[in-house]
Amino acid sequence: MPPASSIPSPLSTDADARFDVVPLPAFNDNYIWMLVPRSPSADLSAWPAVEVAPGVQRPVGITVVDPGQAAPVMAYLDANNAYLSAILLTHHHADHVGGVPELLVFAEQQVQEGQAPSVPPVYGPVGEDIATVTHPVSGGTVVETVSPRAHFTVIDVPGHTRAHIAYFMAGASASADGAAPPPADGAGTAPASIDQNQPPRVFCGDTLFATGCGRLFEGTPAQMLASLDRLAALPDATLVHCAHEYTLSNIRFARAADPENADLSAWSEQAEALRAAGRPTVPTTLALERRVNPFLRADAPAIAPQLRAAMAGQAHGAVSEGPMSRLAAFTQLRAWKDRF
Repeated sequence: MPPASSIPSPLSTDADARFDVVPLPAFNDNYIWMLVPRSPSADLSAWPAVEVAPGVQRPVGITVVDPGQAAPVMAYLDANNAYLSAILLTHHHADHVGGVPELLVFAEQQVQEGQAPSVPPVYGPVGEDIATVTHPVSGGTVVETVSPRAHFTVIDVPGHTRAHIAYFMAGASASADGAAPPPADGAGTAPASIDQNQPPRVFCGDTLFATGCGRLFEGTPAQMLASLDRLAALPDATLVHCAHEYTLSNIRFARAADPENADLSAWSEQAEALRAAGRPTVPTTLALERRVNPFLRADAPAIAPQLRAAMAGQAHGAVSEGPMSRLAAFTQLRAWKDRF
């Protein structure tokens, strides 16, 4: 297990228009993800061909994911001479979309004052009722943003809500030209060789968390398991940009379910150190999640004794020792977490 210092931090992701990915805290434990170009010149194509006064720096465009709260985003834009170029939404819950109306009013004001070229498009799931969405999307759709210049493949990940989606950025291959091969389908596919300085990323809202997964508010266990499988099929190097700082709580449950997992024990120490230092525990990587996240390995033999004991406690009696399907194990594990 790598030391805590090697936990992923914001990295550039596009060979032609480099940007950082910044977690902006909101509410008690939300993260609003901001994709911020490293160079203002990277988004000149977003602006009309007009002259800029000498010495005046043109504002830079930022893409934002799940802005449930407007105030921190507007404060960031004001402090960094920036405007919103695109808004990406994963699902309809208020702590993910609640800030959008106010941000659109703010964007209109910026346009009128010459601080933005246009009001940002709002992307969101086609199967959910989000009044502010201007571009409904679903699995397999490719979303292209102008500033920063990036391509996302939409992945359908229902379960937490009925039509939850994720946005996958394939990253760059380690080829000479740095081009990123497009994913073949809505789940995304791994480039033959990953450039570790430009990793793939997935913005997965409340479906996959660091060491956990979302509650089932509108979907079924079968849907959530299939959604987690789609995400788990992405490349090992994929950075997992979930929307909440739930990691320490998730780890406490994971250790109850999987107490002998050495990788989980090491990750617990790293996560505690990160939070003690005031740092986010996310993004993690899919490689790490496959080793420590009990919901990605619900039917692992190491988890079975603890899961059966939890089921017996809930049932106030013995539980059959017969084989349990992967879906049944996942269903019981999620139910155990709900009452943990």
